[in-house]
Amino acid sequence: MLEKILTYFQNSDEKTLIKSAYDLAWRAHRDQKRESGEPYIQHPLGVALMLTKMNLDTETVAAAILHDVVEDTQYTLNDIEKNFGKTIAFLVNGVTKLDKIKYSGAEGKTENLRKMFLAMAKDIRVVLIKLADRYNNMQTLMFLSEDKQKTIALETLEIYAPIAYRLGMGELKGQLEDLAFKYLYPEKYAWLENEVTEKYETHKAHIDKLRPIIYKIFKNEEIAPLEIHARVKHFYSLYKKLLRYQMDFDKIHDLVAARIIMKNIEDCYLALGAIHQVWKPVTGLIKDYIATPKPNGYQSLHTSVFGPEGKITEIQIRTPDMHEKAENGIAAHWAYKEHNYRNYDFKIIKKELAWVEQLREWQKAVRGSDEFIQSLKIDFLKDRIFVLTPKGDALDLPEGATPVDFAYAIHSDIGHQCAGAKINGKITPLNTELQSGDAVEILIQKNKKPSEDWLGFVKTSLAKERIRSAIKLKISAFGGKNKKVKPLLATNLRVVVRDRIGILKDVTNIISSHKINILSAKSEGAKDPYHYLNFSIEPKNKQKLEELLFAIKKTKGVEEVSYKI
Repeated sequence: MLEKILTYFQNSDEKTLIKSAYDLAWRAHRDQKRESGEPYIQHPLGVALMLTKMNLDTETVAAAILHDVVEDTQYTLNDIEKNFGKTIAFLVNGVTKLDKIKYSGAEGKTENLRKMFLAMAKDIRVVLIKLADRYNNMQTLMFLSEDKQKTIALETLEIYAPIAYRLGMGELKGQLEDLAFKYLYPEKYAWLENEVTEKYETHKAHIDKLRPIIYKIFKNEEIAPLEIHARVKHFYSLYKKLLRYQMDFDKIHDLVAARIIMKNIEDCYLALGAIHQVWKPVTGLIKDYIATPKPNGYQSLHTSVFGPEGKITEIQIRTPDMHEKAENGIAAHWAYKEHNYRNYDFKIIKKELAWVEQLREWQKAVRGSDEFIQSLKIDFLKDRIFVLTPKGDALDLPEGATPVDFAYAIHSDIGHQCAGAKINGKITPLNTELQSGDAVEILIQKNKKPSEDWLGFVKTSLAKERIRSAIKLKISAFGGKNKKVKPLLATNLRVVVRDRIGILKDVTNIISSHKINILSAKSEGAKDPYHYLNFSIEPKNKQKLEELLFAIKKTKGVEEVSYKI
């Protein structure tokens, strides 16, 4: 494995540094074994190889090789600094600090997360090492007890995978989710694997048939693609999408997509035009992430077309730099550029990590551990959408955010004076859930104050805090007595369940036990083994609704719970 790592480095000084790091790590770990029984040195080498494949700099790779030395052996941080310098010692120390706090209850989890965000702000490479460390450990999870497997898998799914996504590391995010999915929901994973294996091969064969046709289309237009290959959708991402489409594979058109790599941006647009001349695009499924990148920096052109035999096929078009950025995210800024030197664009890095600084400032004000973790999952680690301001700027928000969340994200005064909203040029209710790519305009009324009703549908902690402050509601984050909040409007509750006798009765009893009125209840069939329970309910307020959702999620057989007000 060391030889593989060394092949990525051409400079003799860099090779010497890597070898020296290996020599010390080998001496430190020579008597240690992993749970799998293999020599412990295989773990830091695996972490280092992963970072090397991302083309990270020599100091980061050396620190990855040494990342467990201070924590697990007799060597000290002074030994690392003496032999390898301050930067590598700093990186090793950063990873060591992250490892010291274990996830035991909300307090331990909160402290670990705070440390991770602090590390991100100081040097993002500490977190890149930690992400690679987590990925490598997830690959050997089968050697741990079932309880440890589920604990580590859950923290991977809820914390590490979303952080990888926020850093633009799409491929790593997908791999972490798939590994966690396998251990958290083994039955679902096995079912999906059984259902999808043959479908993957069929869709890949379809892309293989398209490849020569696309080359011919481009040749006629005198366009030269660098590469055309198939992109297979990750299991967990596919599973979440299936839940939204009643487990119907026929509604999933991006199971396998055609990915086209073009030389430059101009060729990307020429390629898109050439494809649309031959195959009709599906209305509403053309996405220009080149002109308007996602908040994590992702750029590409997406289109879905009615291809041969009328089969809907997703096609992604991007440049080599865009592809590297899509795969490796923030790590791509440390990649080798021309003339074989490491090229750091710190201005770009600072811009793309602005959310980390925002997170650091935000977490200082949140004291309670449970509140911190809940708000974190909604505001920073939930699936993200991006929406456009009237000036065309992209604004990053959590999935499910509303125009009011959007208004407060721009400025408190905009939020307070929000009287209405236009989404894509049409006036819509303020509780409308925004979709990625929406263009949003807030209608202002001077001297207007926020409404208590907004607390029933806003998603972000920022919006909630500003609304409460403005209307002087004494709402405690720890369950203190609150000023009376108006009831929410009728809420549609959707519960995805693994069908079993009594499941409808169990969920209904839970709703009734929370003293929430049920207006209607309906059971809806779906493809085996899933079923859908749809309720119309009247919760007293958002807190009661969230308590109900938490209780239902713990019920045996419940797969997913969602709601719409």
